[in-house]
Amino acid sequence: METSPSPIAAERPAGWLRAALVTGLLAGTLDIIAACTQYVLTTHKSPVNVLHFVASGLVGQAAFAGGAGTAVLGLVAHYGIAVAFAVFLYWLSPRLPVLLRYPVLAGLGYGLVVWLIMNLVVLPSSRVAAPPLKPEPAAIGLVILMLCIGLPIALRAARFYAGQRPGAVPR
Repeated sequence: METSPSPIAAERPAGWLRAALVTGLLAGTLDIIAACTQYVLTTHKSPVNVLHFVASGLVGQAAFAGGAGTAVLGLVAHYGIAVAFAVFLYWLSPRLPVLLRYPVLAGLGYGLVVWLIMNLVVLPSSRVAAPPLKPEPAAIGLVILMLCIGLPIALRAARFYAGQRPGAVPR
């Protein structure tokens, strides 16, 4: 059974999408700062390598020999992924009201889902030459995604939808 949008959703059909875009940029910023900080603290190497790694998903090993342009490509790809995850959760939240009722649990769970998608689908299907998963780095990456991607997206989505009537479904 399809639910038609409420008058509130119809008045602002693009409002949820704009909110998701801003949230994706915020979460992407938190995530890249955490990832670069963790990388620098554990390797004592330049955080630009993180951006080259992300770009390598698109261009392969050549990304590591690239300069600023490749780093920018990695940053753009990183933000694109973060925004896509935000858009999906904003779209899904009014359809699964439990996500809005328990945003902290939803956010932590969504961070786990993002980690699984990135590690089991995106990375294996990209051009990244990723090393095998090791427990400690995998756990750190999971916590980063839970706290920097899942949690802020879920909390901001819950806040955005709090002012709308129940059943308001974005188009």
